[in-house]
Amino acid sequence: MRFLRQSLVGLFLSALTLGLLAYAGQLISSAVQERMSDERPAPPARERIFAVNVILATEGPETPVLETFGEVQSRRTLELRTAVGGRVIELSDNFTEGGVVRAGEVLVRIDPSKPKAERDRAESAVLDAQAEVRDADRSVGLARDELAAAQDQTDLRERAFQRQQDLAARGVGTAAAVEVAELAAAQARQVVLSRRIALAQAEARVDQAATSLARAEIALAQAELDLADTEITAGFDGTLSGVNLVEGRLVSANEKIAELVDPLELEAAFRVSTSQYTRLLDSTGALIPAEVTITIDGAGAELSAKGTISRDSAGAGDVQTGRLIYATLGAALGFKPGDFVNVSVRESPLDNILRLPASAYAADGTVLVLDQEDRLETFPVTLIRRQGDDVLLRAEGLAGREVVQARTPLLGAGIRVRPLRGTDLVPEEPAMLELDSDRRARLVAFVSGSAGMPEAAKTRILNQLSQDKVPEQVVKRIESRMGG
Repeated sequence: MRFLRQSLVGLFLSALTLGLLAYAGQLISSAVQERMSDERPAPPARERIFAVNVILATEGPETPVLETFGEVQSRRTLELRTAVGGRVIELSDNFTEGGVVRAGEVLVRIDPSKPKAERDRAESAVLDAQAEVRDADRSVGLARDELAAAQDQTDLRERAFQRQQDLAARGVGTAAAVEVAELAAAQARQVVLSRRIALAQAEARVDQAATSLARAEIALAQAELDLADTEITAGFDGTLSGVNLVEGRLVSANEKIAELVDPLELEAAFRVSTSQYTRLLDSTGALIPAEVTITIDGAGAELSAKGTISRDSAGAGDVQTGRLIYATLGAALGFKPGDFVNVSVRESPLDNILRLPASAYAADGTVLVLDQEDRLETFPVTLIRRQGDDVLLRAEGLAGREVVQARTPLLGAGIRVRPLRGTDLVPEEPAMLELDSDRRARLVAFVSGSAGMPEAAKTRILNQLSQDKVPEQVVKRIESRMGG
């Protein structure tokens, strides 16, 4: 009996436990379902506010700068060519590539033997022609004397003929005597005619002698020029380029041996578009003498020079667009003909212009401005020029308003923003490092021994390294070059 009773009690307790567990599971399931079926109201959406950098639009005069590329050229270039052929017997010490020469300096001498011989023959021909002129002059004088003598004899013969006619008329003379006198007078006139012909021939000989003398003098002058052309001299102070001659070489006439370039007479040639070209014209259609600056950016160094626009090309050029413009340079130290340079041209000043960052201008011709509630609104503007990272705009009523510096796809009209003005931006100070003595010594030794570094940059970096704290960026840049 006792065993049966205990068995029944255990069975009751087990059933009770199972019932309690089933009830607890049902309570949990109903609680979960009720929780999931509850609909809570969504919290009210908050307006998103973006922080933007703004800049105050100010209106005033601006001078646009036209940026392009160009080439340095020499305004005075002389081709050195040989006027006569022959063997080169002497070269100047400065007749080398890049040699600096002075005006009048003898650069090349060609063997003058043949030109000297031609000059001597021409001098002999001149002497012969001069002797011929003197002989012709004497012949003319003699011919005139002979003509005068023949004329005197003719006069005598004519008077004798007249006497015989008078005698015959008085019945004293004979007809035969008259005929003899008349024949003698005719012969005398014939002699006069012969002497006149001889005089004309003598005078013609004088003209021929003068012509021969002139030809001989011309030949002598040409021979002297050929002899002088055996020496090639510098026409002006300059630098030699393209030298291709050595002593002892045979050269032919008109052979190019070098170019003489004036390094002080330089100009810049650059090409601009047609629209840019029209901005460089005045009201009469002539080019304005705009100021031009050319630069060459090198590794740590920069060359620059200033000049003024002088002229433009007569035509556009074959398969070219735009216009080719030339600018006369002033003191262009360091520049050489053929240098590829950056060209900046200052255009005519413009009034009532706003200069803003290019990132503030949109493709639809608008900018974003702030209203009194710090909300954005679009403002139409007119683009005048693009100047590097800036734009020059013109707009009515934009001056004095705050403009968003950089537009993003998240910004648009009606959006509320938190403006960050120039006073709100705190510049980040560069990180500084304290160097130990060994590290500082290695850096100083590397900078001092760097041959490719300009002296100005080397001095600046050494001054920074001598300080107690050195900018971290400078240290990293030097160590990257050291390989450490």
